[in-house]
This record gives sequence, structure tokens and C-alpha cells, in this order.
Amino acid sequence: MRSSSRTVLGAVSLLLLLLAVASPAAASNPDDRGDPPRWTWPLTGPHVVVAEYRAPAHDYGPGHRGVDLGASVDAVVVAPADGVVAFRGGVVDRPLLTVTHADGLVTTFEPLRSTLAPGDAVSAGQALGYVDVGGHSPPGALHLGVRLDGAYINPMLLFGDVPRAVLLPCCASR
Repeated sequence: MRSSSRTVLGAVSLLLLLLAVASPAAASNPDDRGDPPRWTWPLTGPHVVVAEYRAPAHDYGPGHRGVDLGASVDAVVVAPADGVVAFRGGVVDRPLLTVTHADGLVTTFEPLRSTLAPGDAVSAGQALGYVDVGGHSPPGALHLGVRLDGAYINPMLLFGDVPRAVLLPCCASR
């Protein structure tokens, strides 16, 4: 009886693993589409991450859907990749700009003061505007959010000079 329970448990575990690997959610990672794009940093100077990306457990759960980058008020913000301005305006208490890029990627910058208008084409490295004040970030920070096909992803995946995390074994086997 015990060996048949182990066999069933093993088969169910293998089936769940195969379903997880083959699920559409696995395709929402930019790495699964070949080489991820290599974006330009939106700010000059040292790359300081004030608040890291924290994925929510579900669509409406708590988390941090982007990264906050250290920047002075009035610092120039540039486009990380070619795209088209989709939105510029105020949302709640903050000015923001949204740019649509190729491959289903959309970036949002806040707080950002800009003169660009929806429909304006932008090139990687082109000035988008200036860091402003307002929103959830403290003065001196720029929030950068990225969506891939509508789902938030960690923006740090798109910058080539950021080392990838390497998972190591946690504990010695007993």
C-alpha cells in the first residue's frame, strides 16, 4: 500500500510540475521570449534602487509593482527603449507618463513632469521629462513600473548590466 501511495504521489507531483511549466503564465516572463531586451537606464549617474519590486500574491494584493530609483527632483528622465507615449497626466496626486514599447511592454514613470503628448514617438535615450514630486515615492525618487501583456514584471529584468540572481542550496542535506 505504501509504495502505491508513493507512486501516485510522485505521478501527481510530476503532472503538476508539467502543467506549471506549460501554463500560459510561464510565457509572461521576457526571458521566455528569447533574449530579453537590453534597456537604457532612465536616469544618469549611479543606479540606486530605493525600493525594490515586490510581486503581489494576486492581482489586487499588496506589493510594489515597480522599482523606485534614486533621483533628484528635476533630474532628466530618458526613454529606456523606443516606444510611443500612451498617456501623460495626473493620476490621484501624481504626474505620470506611460510609454508603450514593442513586444507587449509598457512603462510608467512617476512622478514625471513632461511636455510630451500621447502619440509622440520616443527613442531609447530621448528625454521624456523631469522627476517631479508627488505620489508614493519620497522626493528624490522615480517610480518605474513595467507591464508585459498587462501583467506587472520586475523592471530590473530588462537592464543588461544588472546581475541576475543565482539560487544556491539553502541547507545541507541531513
